[in-house]
Formats: sequence, C-alpha cells, structure tokens
Amino acid sequence: MNFKGFNQKDFDTFTIEGLEERMKAIQERIQPKFRIIGEALTSELSVKTGNEMFLHIAKHARRTVNPPKDTWLAIAANKRGYKQHPHFQIGLFDDHVFIWLAYIYELPQKEEYAKIFLENLNQIKAAIPNHYMISFNHMQKDAKKVAETDLQQTLERFRNVKKAEFLIGQHIQASDPILENGDQFMALAEQTFETLLPLYQLSLNSR
Repeated sequence: MNFKGFNQKDFDTFTIEGLEERMKAIQERIQPKFRIIGEALTSELSVKTGNEMFLHIAKHARRTVNPPKDTWLAIAANKRGYKQHPHFQIGLFDDHVFIWLAYIYELPQKEEYAKIFLENLNQIKAAIPNHYMISFNHMQKDAKKVAETDLQQTLERFRNVKKAEFLIGQHIQASDPILENGDQFMALAEQTFETLLPLYQLSLNSR
C-alpha cells in the first residue's frame, strides 16, 4: 500500500478537545499512515545501516488527562523500545511535520555519543545542510536552523546537561504541498535519513 500524503484534517487532530477524543482521531487518521510510512522506511534503513531496524508507533499510554500535542513513529535497532537508543522519527505537531534523527534524554550513553560527535565535528558540519533544523527538546516545537546554531556548544550542552537532547533533521510546514503528495514526501524522508546516516553510523562506533 502506498502512502497518500498528509492533509489538513491530520493537523486538525491536535485541536480536538479531550484525551480520549484526540487519541481516537490519532489512531484513526494518523497511525494508519504511520504504519505505511514506517514499514517502508524501516526496511530501507535496515538495508542501509546493516542492522535489523524496528518500527515503533507512539501509544501515548502514560497519558491520563492531557491530550498529546504531537504524535510520531520511531525506527530503532531495538525491538523492545527506542527511547534509550538513537532513533529516526517522523511525526506531526498541529502546524508541521518533523523528520528527525533523535538522541533524547533517556539515552544511557549520552556522553559517549556527544564525545564522538565533538571529535568528528568538522565531518558533521560538512555532511549536514544549513537549512536542516536542530531541536533541544523533543516535547517542544521550537527548533533552530543548523546555520543559526553553534553546533559545538549544542553538543557540549547535550553532553553536560542531563535533560538536554539533540535532534537533527527537517521541519515541513503544514501548508507545504509536498505533504499532500505521498511519493514526494517519502522521497524527502528517505533523502533526509540518508543525509543523517553518517551521524547514526558514528553513534554505532561509540558503543
């Protein structure tokens, strides 16, 4: 089955009041699309990384009152979970889609990942386009362009601050027509992950 694209109704999901109501919409509108996207990209990443990769779709199971502000899929080299591992993400807020290589605060090896990134800073700078975005907190919308970020300072903070995170990739605004074209979006996602693979491979070298 081919991915047909995202539409405004998908983004409107995050205006629905109530946890149960919003979760029902996420499950019906967005998660089937995540399944199609995720299965294709998981197969692709398994080949490109040389490791078996596994798809995880956010369940938001810990939520009891507040409805989620975003939702996502994650692809990691671990069948049981992804938060404690470097992982690839695609997800939605109410106004954009994000495509990330994500290192979040649950990682037990944060310092080791930061160290190897800092040791290869010039290689990373050469590999990552200036228009790519960096986020410091996966729970917030805020992100900065690589060109506007001091990458060394960012990675030092990621190393030194327990809750600091490092997510790098792309934002696509909800109004961008590429989101309505499934083939074009999948090509963009594949290209983004391909660009980020050198960082991911550095992660494997730090183990």
